[in-house]
Parts: sequence; structure tokens; C-alpha cells
Amino acid sequence: MYQPLADKIRPTKLSEVCGQKHILGNNKILDRILKSGAISNMIFYGPPGIGKTTVANIISKSANKQFYKLNATNASLKDIQDICKELDTFMGRNGVLLYLDEIQNFNKKQQQSLLEYIEDGRITLIASTTENPYHYVYKALLSRSTIFEFKPLSEDDVKEALNRAIDIEKVNFTETSLKIDEEALDYFAAASNGDVRKAINGLEVALNSTNPSSEGIVHITPVIARESSQTKVVAYDMNGDSHYDILSAFQKSIRGSDASASLHYLARLIKAGDLISICRRLLVIASEDIGLAYPQACSIVKSLLDTSRELGFPEARIPLAEATILLATAPKSNSVVLAIDKALADLDNMKIDDIPNHLKDAHYSGAAALGRGVTYKYPHNYENNFIKQQYLPNNIKTRIYYEPGANKMERTTKEFWDRVK
Repeated sequence: MYQPLADKIRPTKLSEVCGQKHILGNNKILDRILKSGAISNMIFYGPPGIGKTTVANIISKSANKQFYKLNATNASLKDIQDICKELDTFMGRNGVLLYLDEIQNFNKKQQQSLLEYIEDGRITLIASTTENPYHYVYKALLSRSTIFEFKPLSEDDVKEALNRAIDIEKVNFTETSLKIDEEALDYFAAASNGDVRKAINGLEVALNSTNPSSEGIVHITPVIARESSQTKVVAYDMNGDSHYDILSAFQKSIRGSDASASLHYLARLIKAGDLISICRRLLVIASEDIGLAYPQACSIVKSLLDTSRELGFPEARIPLAEATILLATAPKSNSVVLAIDKALADLDNMKIDDIPNHLKDAHYSGAAALGRGVTYKYPHNYENNFIKQQYLPNNIKTRIYYEPGANKMERTTKEFWDRVK
């Protein structure tokens, strides 16, 4: 029976796992847990193809428990119930170790069904997820588990796995010899975007599809590596962590006035074809982070975004990049968002007095008899179109919400009003 190369090279001990040295290295936390034999509930979190399932399998073999494996994408409540029935049999006398892959696909009821058995130790749960467990895993399960974050692998980590795969596959080349260019390995590693499985699959395609030369050499060149690999895909899920992580990095880079970083994250969003999210985020940045330091930015950005929507991709990348560079290089002020949030906070946390009578609507018969608008002073009748009077309710009449930012535009405006007032 044919065995995929990725399965052939699957590590059987922690020392063979590429990367994750922060938790798998000698005397690191998972290494210590494995050596102690005291396996507790764990949740492995990280992108695909970086060793979560492999590590779970290694741990399961060291535990003196009946091992079950479920994938939450196709498992049901009945599958869990069937496992629970084994707890009172000879097979489950030492308890059960359940590996639940893609736990984020289990609904709350399915996750809750495990609680009773996890609570008393009859089931030890090792779950894995590509999504942030704090968003997708039921809180009661989180509180009973230790979360381990698996980091994306570096190209050197992926190349380590590729070299291991080559050493294993060389035994199959008895009548021919195998030659793999270093540049080809570099390409497999780079194109995988940190996913070992993807890199190994590309190598396997190259090995199986390349005919030996007249000298009996199977030569994997960079050209063959490119032909054998999938197009590099940047991790992106419209409803997942990566969506919000990239948007967050995009806004923070613009806020930090780093045009190059801003364009990098814009490129990721463009690759994903996420025009709506880009437009919404650029519009909010124009008001939240640039604001009154350059108030025209908002209308310019709106015009560029309208152009982007009219054009669609790929041409939309140009006005989107223009808007991004404009905002990244513009002067910054968050005085607007601070001011409105302060005003909203007072409404949430204070009892606010009534609107002053002189500001209330007076455009109806009988308004004057109620004292509405009687003492109101019309500012345009006064010098500089300004006259001092009370506008805020009595108990917050001295409250200051807007504090001008330290930029040319707001300083100029403040100086004008300081002179007038």
C-alpha cells in the first residue's frame, strides 16, 4: 500500500520534530510533561502543518491509556458517547486519552459533553485547533486545559524536515542516484510558508515525476521545484484570527507611520481579495489616527476607495496603495476618538442634567412661556461670530472633551480660538 512521504517521515519522538523548541526542546515544558508521564489536558494552537498532530501522537504513545482520535469536522456527539461507554470496560480501566483535532468545529453542546469525564480524570483531552482557542473553545474546557501555542516554522526548520525526508527516500534510489539542488530546497521551504506538510508534498511530487537522465541521475532543479509546488498561499481566513491579525497589523503600521510595513500588510489583504475590509479599515484610520491633523485625508481616501471599487482587482491595488501611503505619511492625531469616547463614557457613567433652556427648541407657539430659547444669544450677531454662553448641562458645564493634538493644523485652530475667546 502506498504511503505518502509526509506520513513516512512523521517523527516518533520529540527530538525529531522540527521547530517548536520553545515548548519541545530539552527540558522545556512539553518535554518535561512527557518525561514525567503525568499527561494533563492540553490544547495545541497554531497554523496547519507545523507539528500539532505529530506531537499529540507522540504523547499518546507514552501514556498508559486507551487512545482515541477524532476529527471535529466529521465527528458527532454519538462518537463521544461511544468513547465514554468504554470508560467502564476493561479497555478503559486506566482512563482514556482522546485526541480531538480541529476542536473549533465542535459546538458548545459537543464540547460540554466532555466536561464530566475531564473533570474526574477519566478522559484526558488533547485538542488541536488552527483558530484562537480563546475565541472558539468553551470557557469551561479552557479552564481545565493548558494551552500551548505552536509557532510558524522558519525556512530553516522546513529545510531540516526536507533533508530528513531526502535521507529516508534515498533508499528507494537503488538503480539511480538522487541529486537535489540547494536552490530547489530553498524554494520548497519558501513556497511552503512554514507548512512542513506542503513542502514535503512538493518534494514528493518532484521525486515521483522526474525521470532519470541518461547517466541515471534524478536531478531536482529549482525549475522542477517550482513546477512541483503549489502556489504560495498567505494564511488568511475571512472569519478567523489571521483576518483580524492582518487588519490589526495594517492599521498599527499606518498609525506608526511605517509606509513599507503598511504596504506589506496591504499586499496580504490584496492577495486575499478582501477589498471590503481594506476600504472599511482605511476609512476608519483616516478619522481615528489622522483625524484633525489632516482633515482633508478622509475625503481624499474616500475618493480613492470609490475608485478602487469601480476598478476592482487587479487595478484597485493602485489607488489602495495611494491611500495607504497617504495615511502612513500623514501627520497623526487621535484627538477625535479620545474626545467622542470621553463624551460617551460620561453618558454611561454619570447622571446628566437637562439641556439648558436657552438651547432648547423655540420654534413653536408657547415656547417662550416655557422659557425655551428666551436668553439664547445668536453668535453671528457678535464679533468673530462668537459670544460666551453655557452649552453643556449644569452638572458638566465645565467639562472638556476635546483636547487639541500637538500638530500644525490643530495648533493653528487652537491659537485662533485662544485669541477670540
